[in-house]
Amino acid sequence: MPPDPLPAPFSAPLAATPTGGDEAGSTAAPAAVEEVLTLRISLGEEVVGEVRTRFRFDAERPYEVLLTFHLGRPDEADWVFSRELLRDGLRSLSGQGDVKLWPAYCPCHGSTLHLALESPHGSALLEASKPKVQDWLDRTYALVSEESERSHGPSDAQLSELLGGGR
Repeated sequence: MPPDPLPAPFSAPLAATPTGGDEAGSTAAPAAVEEVLTLRISLGEEVVGEVRTRFRFDAERPYEVLLTFHLGRPDEADWVFSRELLRDGLRSLSGQGDVKLWPAYCPCHGSTLHLALESPHGSALLEASKPKVQDWLDRTYALVSEESERSHGPSDAQLSELLGGGR
């Protein structure tokens, strides 16, 4: 069997607070927050499987989250969508088109987050532990707050140049 491309993090999930530092005592904030969670996936009527999923947030790209689904094959499926969409999906139905998220309660699993994903290759309905996803998301906001993420985007001049075709 090939090695699992989604090994558990080497230690606890990356912290969203300053860590490390040099001998002088300075600290550096981590560049990312990631965690591997096991999600339940609907494979058809009354057939449920599990898929290990890496949740990753990079401070250099604070608007987005990356979910990498390890499907038990050499390939992986990556989905990128906005952190705001994930935040809103933990509270109520959020999204349209390819990605929809909503909170639910399951007597067997407690508070859950449902993710409905659509692509030209198929669709999937997944269920995650809402408290675990919320904890991970909170750590991303501790690393880059909602207010400070606005400073990471392109400037108005850069957007104008991009939309104007570089003229």
